[in-house]
Amino acid sequence: MSRILIVLVWISLMGIPRANAQFDEDQLGAWYMYFFSGKMGEGPWGVQGDAQFRNWDLGGDLEQLLLRGGITYSPENANIKFTLGYGNITTGAFGDDNSTVSESRMYQEALFPTVFADRFFLTHRFRYEQRWVEGQDMRTRYRYNLFMNIPLNQPNLKQGAIYLALYNELFINGERSIGSGNTVEIFDRNRFYTALGYSIKDNLRTQLGVMKQTTNNWSKNQLQWSLHHSF
Repeated sequence: MSRILIVLVWISLMGIPRANAQFDEDQLGAWYMYFFSGKMGEGPWGVQGDAQFRNWDLGGDLEQLLLRGGITYSPENANIKFTLGYGNITTGAFGDDNSTVSESRMYQEALFPTVFADRFFLTHRFRYEQRWVEGQDMRTRYRYNLFMNIPLNQPNLKQGAIYLALYNELFINGERSIGSGNTVEIFDRNRFYTALGYSIKDNLRTQLGVMKQTTNNWSKNQLQWSLHHSF
């Protein structure tokens, strides 16, 4: 299993183009992530959230520490989940600069899972964010993510499944002005992700892959290892 993961990461890195930026884009970054979701009893309410430790390199040069959680609501007889949540983010500067910027963030999202051709597990995620970034005016952002998991050795994602995990997420800023005469572009960023996953249990999966993040000014590869836990 570990050899397959290494080969997948290497192939992904070889196939991703690079661009110029103010920092070393050739240096592989790393994100280490834990995602959880669960129901509160037998009713429609639940919880979800994640903790992410993001680095400009493989470890030690902080890019972001992100802690996020929310309350979910799944209407009866409807294949959709709504979330109202809050996130706290600490963003670090690249290199030897140890300065950080803090951010508080409210978000609302809707998840639409579906299965295509009995083999392709798709999820549409729409997210709307209200962001309070240190030193900036309050601003908003729109995000759309299409996830796809494809089991390779069995027809489902239950225990023992080896699967291909893909996603693409587009970020659009709601406002250009962020205060003090500063502006941002309407296009914020795009993330494209390819990974190999393994279902340790029916409710516990792990993934290892590479995410390509692209903004107007830079583009960078991030190694991603994640744990996905439902209860």
